[in-house]
Amino acid sequence: MSLRWKFFISYLAVVAIGLFVLSVSTAYVAPTAFSHSVAHMMMGNNTSHSQEETMGHGAQGGMMMNNSAWLNNTQVTNEELQDSFRQAVNSALWKAGIAATLAAGIVSGLVSLYIIRPLRRVAKASQHIAEGHYDQRLTARENDEIGTLVHNFNRMAAALAETETMRRQLIGDVSHELKTPLASIKGYMEGLQDGVIAPTSETYQLVYREAERLQRLVHDLQELSRAEAVSSQLERYPCDPGALIQAVTARLQPQFADEGIELACEIPDYLPKIRVDADRVEQVLVNLVGNALQYTPSGGKVTITALRADSVVRFSVHDTGIGLSPEDLTKVFQRFYRVDKSRSRASGGSGIGLTIAQHIVEAHGGRIWAESPGHNQGSTFSFTLPLA
Repeated sequence: MSLRWKFFISYLAVVAIGLFVLSVSTAYVAPTAFSHSVAHMMMGNNTSHSQEETMGHGAQGGMMMNNSAWLNNTQVTNEELQDSFRQAVNSALWKAGIAATLAAGIVSGLVSLYIIRPLRRVAKASQHIAEGHYDQRLTARENDEIGTLVHNFNRMAAALAETETMRRQLIGDVSHELKTPLASIKGYMEGLQDGVIAPTSETYQLVYREAERLQRLVHDLQELSRAEAVSSQLERYPCDPGALIQAVTARLQPQFADEGIELACEIPDYLPKIRVDADRVEQVLVNLVGNALQYTPSGGKVTITALRADSVVRFSVHDTGIGLSPEDLTKVFQRFYRVDKSRSRASGGSGIGLTIAQHIVEAHGGRIWAESPGHNQGSTFSFTLPLA
């Protein structure tokens, strides 16, 4: 039941209980109040007519006569009866109204407590979240808007906890990545200062390469930052998937020739256009194809394909390289993750390219995944993009 209906029913319940208590209280209080009013009027009239009543009726009548007999034998005006009735009703309504108000207040307080209690739990938990305790979770006991609020709060807390974990991991990963080239540069500089290393052109070239690695890492981190915010910066327009693949193939063909690796593309005669940011999609293809180049030995082959699948175009980059293990398939898109741990960063890249590709594809409304039969059996990276 929704919270709106709960409020509506609780209001009706408060009104119904108030009316019920009012009617019951009036039914019990009104006769008593009227009797007291009539008795008070009897005492006044008895005082003014005591002599006549004593002479006319004797001692047998006295004060023992009932109200009915008194009304039949006493001169009472209509105004006096109406006044007595009005006083009795007013007294009954005051007392019944107080009872009805108390009953309605108790019921309203219980209903408010039932509704406010989970909101207080959310407020208290949100305060813990604000203090940095991201493990705070709530249990949804209601199947209404409050239950939805609790569910969304738990999702928010989980997302914040994941973001915090990723932030700490990123800081640790970046620190680790920076430590190696900085330590190498510092070692060369200390050797040059102490005269242990000769100041030759080869030494300066080694220092330059380490500085270049730092520059490349910083550039990759900047690309990752832009990729994570790419959804608000996309310039989408209809593009030919085949033209994008051919542009990337022509761009990377010389590097493949230098490594002795064949680069081929398989494109159907007709492919529907996709509405994307062409520069960003080319960046995804360059990252995937460049990744295949790094992990494919000389004499291998990398193939780029594209085909239509329902309402999307699926791009695939297949290589005959070192392949992926089941563990690699679950972690390959994580930042700084490298499949071949034996390779250095200079030859294996920074490990951010696939993460950047994932952010760009998902910003376009597509998805990206990896497949591999196993070690040394090659791998296939695929992603989809919606049609224009």
